This record gives sequence, C-alpha cells and structure tokens, in this order.
Amino acid sequence: MSAEAGKPDRIDDLLAIMARLRDPATGCPWDVAQTFATIAPYTIEEAYEVADAIDRNDLSDLRDELGDLLLQVVFHARMAQEQGAFDFSDVVAAISDKMLRRHPHVFAGAAVEDAAAQTRAWDAHKRAERAAAGESDASALAGIARGLPEWQRAVKLQQRAARVGFDWPGPVPVIAKLHEEIEEVRAEFDAVASAPGDAAAQDRLEDEIGDLLFVCANLARHAKVDPGHALRRANRKFERRFRAMELLAAAEGIELDALPLEQQERYWLLAKAQEKAQST
Repeated sequence: MSAEAGKPDRIDDLLAIMARLRDPATGCPWDVAQTFATIAPYTIEEAYEVADAIDRNDLSDLRDELGDLLLQVVFHARMAQEQGAFDFSDVVAAISDKMLRRHPHVFAGAAVEDAAAQTRAWDAHKRAERAAAGESDASALAGIARGLPEWQRAVKLQQRAARVGFDWPGPVPVIAKLHEEIEEVRAEFDAVASAPGDAAAQDRLEDEIGDLLFVCANLARHAKVDPGHALRRANRKFERRFRAMELLAAAEGIELDALPLEQQERYWLLAKAQEKAQST
C-alpha cells in the first residue's frame, strides 16, 4: 500500500482487490456474476474512453481511464485464473515475450532501417508466429480481427492490400472513386423510391452505402487521417453547434422543435458564426 496516502499503488494490490470482489462468499454479487462475455462490452467501452481522453488532451482523465482499462485486463485474468486457464502473470509474460520477439532490432542486435521497415518486419514476425501455431491461412489479409470497429477493420484491410502493391497511387483517384460511389448510391436511392418495400432494392442501397464508406476510409488512409478520430471530431462539432442552436433559440423564447427546417437552419448558421467569432 502507498505510504503517502494509504491507497493501493501496486499491481498486487489491484489483483488482491479483484480477487476479493470475485470471492463467491464475501465478494460483490455483481462482480461474481460476470463472465468474459458480459465484461467484454465494458472492455471495449473503456478503450474508447481512453481514446476520448487523448482526443481531449486531458491527461488527468487519461490517467483515470487507463486505470479503468487496466481493471478490465485484471478482471479477465482473474476469471481465467478461476477456470485454471491462465493468470495475470501469464498475461504479462506473454506480452513481454512477444515484444522481445518482435523487436530483435532493439533486444537482439538486428538492424532495421526505419519505421516502415519495422512495420514490414513486424508483419513478417506475425506471419511466422501464425505458421508456427499451425494456421493455414497464408493470405496477406490473414489475422485481422473481426471484432474491430468496422472503420478500423476497413483501414487494416486496405493497409494489408497496399503492402503487396494493391493500392491507389494517391488520393486523387480515390476522390474520383468517391464521386463514382456517390452516384451509385444516388441511383439506388432512386430505385428504392420507385419500389417502396422492395427488400432487394434496399439491400443494394445498403451495399452501395457500404462501398461509399469503404472508399471514405481509404481516402482517410491516403490523407494519413484516422477516420475514427476524424468522425469523433465531427461528432463533437455537430453536438457543440446543435447545443448552441438550442441556446440561441431558447434565448428568444423559442423551442427548436417548433420551428420548420428553414428557420432551424438560421440558428445553425448563427451558431457557426458565433463559434467562428469565438475562435478568432
């Protein structure tokens, strides 16, 4: 325990806390009832909250969110230990061994030219590990997790394809492809409008919107922009401006939902102008 404030500050303390929480006789009923499947959504949520703290450059919040994420690792490790599968020390050993194995240029005297070369070497190590484990999938796309957010998986698929030369030469043709996909989406919207209730037409529309989003992810990759980060920025911008709209309307004694779209748009433009003035 910390001598300074009497607070836990070592990993052993956190492991002991989790063991106590999971004790069937004296622990917390909620914690005892959890499984890998029920905890997994919280693990994903905590990872996103770490990313959000980073986006906001809030290091105090980042410290807390990293702690929440660490708790998720400890929680899963404890449940595995109870089943006799592995424990937290096995998790630490596995990642430590992996880092040593995949960084021979740091720990074993190998040479690597730059970050790009290291990325290629990393992929080679991963392929060798999969082969040694008996995996038969030799595709350049092998090993990309299916549980990733789809925008992230799209970028990883594109990156893997690019490493064997299957890629656009730059952003200009991707933009041209984006316009092409928009027109295909427009055509499918027309088809759906002309055949209401046609499940096949709706399915084609979904397919074309998927293609459009995939190309957007590709454009972001060529621009060296993380599409998830860009969308989070866009979400924050929209929320900020919409809330400003509501405040502007309320200041005039008006409920926003009582206005037609044209008048709502006036408040949107006012909110944008107000934001621009505040930033100058």
